[in-house]
Amino acid sequence: MSILAQETSERITDKRQLIAYFSSAEKPKAKWLIGCEHEKFPFRPSTLKPVNYDEPQGLRDLYTQMQRFGWQPIMENENIIGLTRNRAAISFEPGGQVELSGAPLANLHELSAEIDQHLEEICQIGNELNIGFLGMGFHPTARREDIAWVPKGRYKIMREYMPKRGTLGLDMMLRTCTTQVNLDFSDEADMIKKFRVGLALQPIATALFATSPFKESKPSGFVSYRMNIWSDTDNDRSGPIPFAFDESFGYERYTDYALDVPMYFVYRDGRYIDCAGQSFRDFMQGKLPALPGEIPNMTDWANHLTTLFPDVRLKKIIEMRGADVGPTPSIVALPSFWVGLLYDASALDAAWDMIKGWSVEEKQTLHDEVPRLGFNAEINGRKVVDIAYEAIVIAKEGLRRRAIRTKNGTDETHYLGWLLSLTKSRQTVSDQLMMQAKYSSDFKIATVFDSFRLLPPSKT
Repeated sequence: MSILAQETSERITDKRQLIAYFSSAEKPKAKWLIGCEHEKFPFRPSTLKPVNYDEPQGLRDLYTQMQRFGWQPIMENENIIGLTRNRAAISFEPGGQVELSGAPLANLHELSAEIDQHLEEICQIGNELNIGFLGMGFHPTARREDIAWVPKGRYKIMREYMPKRGTLGLDMMLRTCTTQVNLDFSDEADMIKKFRVGLALQPIATALFATSPFKESKPSGFVSYRMNIWSDTDNDRSGPIPFAFDESFGYERYTDYALDVPMYFVYRDGRYIDCAGQSFRDFMQGKLPALPGEIPNMTDWANHLTTLFPDVRLKKIIEMRGADVGPTPSIVALPSFWVGLLYDASALDAAWDMIKGWSVEEKQTLHDEVPRLGFNAEINGRKVVDIAYEAIVIAKEGLRRRAIRTKNGTDETHYLGWLLSLTKSRQTVSDQLMMQAKYSSDFKIATVFDSFRLLPPSKT
């Protein structure tokens, strides 16, 4: 989520305050909530071109018109850069990707209803403005130069810094879309177990939700080109962070990791101050070159944590970050997968038993191979598709035991149906697309804009 965090003005002078930031988020199981964020590419149905911020009937107009549904604008200087309503937000990613950061909700039924309402609202305005929304992990046709930057201060800093750390950072900013799940934890031990299981199984989620086989209208060689991009974006702040499996892992170890990741910016008096590459440790001692003598506050720490991009990220929640966005059913399928695995004690134990024998080297190899091989990647002699199926069965049992039902008696397990059909076919979405491209004589890349256009339930 690219909207600034809002924490306290408490000044930070001791690392223990940063550790306490994480422990302060602990919640009993009865109060655990579920959050989901998903992004999509705005495009013109008539031309399939990306939609710019300031063009007539562009993204500025989209956000202005969304206010008729009770969304309140978030401004940066004269530009509307986001919307907020209750505990949810809508924001722009650097290339104009539209992100819904959903409110923390009690169950998957509420989350599904929130996604449906969002798509109803944004597609209604989109139709009025001749804007469609594409749910794929990497833009299938656009080049970097085809996409205009959204006018946000933090993106200018990142745009200048990213090429110093890798070759694909600008592609990550401009041409990728993801779905992310945000979950709670009860204490440090619970956080550690969920973090480790989530990290080990993140490549499985990458394969299950792979929807990005094309780059600039041609096969990319990957089932998830989006995930491949993270291999050369900025290794200071991205990747699988193997230290999570060390005995020393916990709040303090993650704090040290976050302190060692170079900063991007500090926000003061309505402006972003470029601190790219500078140290938060120096900031705590009043030695930040960009702000000499200034001491950070908790909002600075919260904002810094949003600029870390590991496969699983710790804030006051645990974030699962390995999936491409995909067709509408996949959006609620991702939180269903992770809630089923991580919010039921027996399921979490079963998931841990799946991965506890995997070595650090094997997990790294899996992480590296899945973006290219998808379901055909292997670990310990087992194909990812078979591991994925086993994980879904565990998740389904976890959701069954939660026994949260709608008024008509439907429990949460049915949201996993989309994933079960994929594993039974033994083909990822990307595999299916590539088969069409290879064997269908009339396949055109433009057809994916129809197939992966996100639509509200009333239109599907």
